[in-house]
Amino acid sequence: MLRESAIFLLLLLIQVPATAILLSRLLKGRDRLPPLVPKQPTPELLGSVSVVVPTLNEALRISPLLSGLSRQSYEVREIIVVDSKSTDGTPDLVKSAAKNDPRFRLITDDPLPSGWVGRPWALHNGFLVSDKSSRWFLGMDADVQPHPQLVASLIITAEQEGYDLVSLSPQFILKYPGECWLQPALLMTLLYRSDPAGSYTEQPERVMANGQCFLCRRSVLAAVDGYVSARSSFCDDVTLARNVAKLGFKVGFLDGRKLLQVRMYEGAWETWKEWGRSLDLKDASTTAQVWGDLWLLFSVQGLPLLILLGYCFLDLPDSLFIVLLWRLNLFLFVIRCALLLAIAPTYDRQNVTAGWLFWFSPLADPLAVFRIFLSALRTPKEWRGRKYS
Repeated sequence: MLRESAIFLLLLLIQVPATAILLSRLLKGRDRLPPLVPKQPTPELLGSVSVVVPTLNEALRISPLLSGLSRQSYEVREIIVVDSKSTDGTPDLVKSAAKNDPRFRLITDDPLPSGWVGRPWALHNGFLVSDKSSRWFLGMDADVQPHPQLVASLIITAEQEGYDLVSLSPQFILKYPGECWLQPALLMTLLYRSDPAGSYTEQPERVMANGQCFLCRRSVLAAVDGYVSARSSFCDDVTLARNVAKLGFKVGFLDGRKLLQVRMYEGAWETWKEWGRSLDLKDASTTAQVWGDLWLLFSVQGLPLLILLGYCFLDLPDSLFIVLLWRLNLFLFVIRCALLLAIAPTYDRQNVTAGWLFWFSPLADPLAVFRIFLSALRTPKEWRGRKYS
């Protein structure tokens, strides 16, 4: 009995401070900016943005992005697609788009230098060749499906709020049962480790960013030598944003679900393999921060379901520590379910098979936390078809 009580007390000592940290972050959501809405461009925005898109074998999903960028107005000066020698017809799609919109330009990045990851290298090349007359640099991924007023709305908001760098969280398009169950649990690992989208984060090491839609003042990007400081990062968006924040520039991460959608991965396996590899954010964090985040996720997302199941199905002694532990984890599980309701608009589930599995995603939490542990302990050897030594 004494040994069991010591175990339950230890669990409480692990979980209580983590719960306090989680609540302190969630409370910041009261003052966050609302989701961005479409805004019409104004004349002073003329030619203010250079858009850069890195590609590598994106033929199956880049068409919505190309057509969406074509519908952006006069604020977009140029659209530079930096292709890393795709073999699936991606360059042909870009060339076809360029026939109807002269703002499109296709370039091929040089062979990948040692010490660089493919994505930041492509973005860096795009930055180097972009027009210096543009005030803003906008990096976008091939899986983005933008609203026609995305760019104008993003620039207007950035200038009104005084941001030097701002990125948007999207609305995710789900199609298959497995990803509908797993993806929200993986997304929750990010929400637990950062302040809510739309709230201003004063701690540079806690800044969040999304490279799918990543806007930065050209002068600021030039000041940090483009993507050089994030060259070896598999989460270059967060790495670069935190480096910029450390220099005193204002960095924002806003809710953009009304302005862009993304279709990231096909099915649960791709979601587990590809997205799970970068979610640990170790390339943008210190070792202490990585392990601190793992402790937090283990405590407030990985343990609650397991402890509640153990309480229900195991013959545990009736003691004060067990009652407190059960109530704490029931509280954490209620928070998790409330957050699921809160993020529901972040998902487009109109065409998903077995969409009801979304509401059972809290059951995937231990698995999602386990995936973050695996990712934190491994260095990727392959990413988007490229192999790294």
